[in-house]
Amino acid sequence: MLNDDPEGGAPRALPLVLRVEKRDPPSHEALCEAAATAVVLLLASGEFEEAVRLWEDGRIRKVTRRARGARWRDAERPPGVTVAHAGAEVRAYPPCPIEDLPPELAKMQVAGTDLEPGPTKEPGAPYCALVLNADAKMTTGKAAAQAGHAAHLLYRGLPAESRDAWLAAGAPAHIVDVPWAEAVARAAVTIRDAGFTEVAPGTLTAVAWLID
Repeated sequence: MLNDDPEGGAPRALPLVLRVEKRDPPSHEALCEAAATAVVLLLASGEFEEAVRLWEDGRIRKVTRRARGARWRDAERPPGVTVAHAGAEVRAYPPCPIEDLPPELAKMQVAGTDLEPGPTKEPGAPYCALVLNADAKMTTGKAAAQAGHAAHLLYRGLPAESRDAWLAAGAPAHIVDVPWAEAVARAAVTIRDAGFTEVAPGTLTAVAWLID
């Protein structure tokens, strides 16, 4: 089992902020897809290499918060990567100790982000195909983190040529309509949750593969 921090410090996590306005909120799928792309683009940016290295040496936790209005404008201040997709916006930030979140994020709501489903348009290849385990009963916030985990591991495991082509396309992700058992059989990466929130430890939450 990995330590939370290789040097015995506080657990680290990659923060994600989901923009959820009261009027015309995004769909569950759109936010999960945007979160997956935001994580990959942050990893690929090269701007936060030391923070990413320290984080990847331990558990690759991701924590989600939601913001609207003035709080979303606050969320845009700390360094990070924002992705707008299908009416959704998600901002990813460099990993940090959980207790040292930027103050703009620390005051934001964590729980209760649970949005209505709404299919999104399939992007052109290459893209990350995602399937989330419907039996796991995850909120949108939790599912967005799992989508981010799956895209993260897919990005790290791809051959350089495939990875570069995906990045050149903008690192799109799409939740595909594939039966769970078939999706697990096709998956290049599978995510088993550590069980800190919402689901039991070891729950298989998400799978992904590249459509190219």
